[in-house]
Amino acid sequence: MDSTDARPLRLGENALYYLPVESTVVRIARTMDYWADAVNEVNVARWLAEEKFPAAQAVAIDQPIEVSGHPVTFWRYIEGRDGDRRDIGTLGTVLRRLHALGRPTAFVLPDEDILGRVESRIRMAEIPSNDKDFLLRNLGELRLKLESLCFPLASAPTHGDAHSENIMIRDGVPVLIDFERFAWGQPEWDLAMTATEYETAGWWTEEEYGAFASAYGYDVRSWSEGYAILRRVHELKMTTWLMQNIGESSDIADEFQVRMRTIRDGIKAKWRPF
Repeated sequence: MDSTDARPLRLGENALYYLPVESTVVRIARTMDYWADAVNEVNVARWLAEEKFPAAQAVAIDQPIEVSGHPVTFWRYIEGRDGDRRDIGTLGTVLRRLHALGRPTAFVLPDEDILGRVESRIRMAEIPSNDKDFLLRNLGELRLKLESLCFPLASAPTHGDAHSENIMIRDGVPVLIDFERFAWGQPEWDLAMTATEYETAGWWTEEEYGAFASAYGYDVRSWSEGYAILRRVHELKMTTWLMQNIGESSDIADEFQVRMRTIRDGIKAKWRPF
């Protein structure tokens, strides 16, 4: 592919680059530990296309490929705007439709492992040992609590990172993107993401969260006992995700401490999104 004038789009769980000549987005994963996730992303995209579900499209090549120890995938560039807080109700509608799909038959959709990446993130993090010990204890406690949960909703395809920035709006139609955590599991996990962003992070107003729950047709907070655990899991995930880039800037390092004070000491403070 022609990489003339390639430019970075985002650095998060993956590095994303835009190739304007090819109208293609390149996703570069951190290490080969994520190879299976990259394979799953491509399989999911092709399945969603068959289901006529508006979603990111994988380029029709044999992929992923390995480059210098990184899984790399290629995606058709989506002409449209990024999802933002205007689209929180739209996210609820997209998730309702997604969770209504059956299990794919052309490939094996992995079972949901909501805490799958958390332990490795903690162990690899360049943070004080007392923070690391606390996070590992918290992880162990939550794993035990999850074993006792009986979820009220039926199992379904789940996105795994369901927030408004993982939809794009093209000609007024929402397009779902970012499938690396896509799995077969519990819809409550996708719904609890937005609920945690509302209640813990303070990213949504009451009206905005109400629009999301109304569009989906169910407020996961009504499952009070289970939601309390799901919320703690999302707080841990959101904190350890940010922690991976703690050396990138003082802003990220400061925000990590804000989130640690929330989950360790119960100190309420609005979280900053990154």
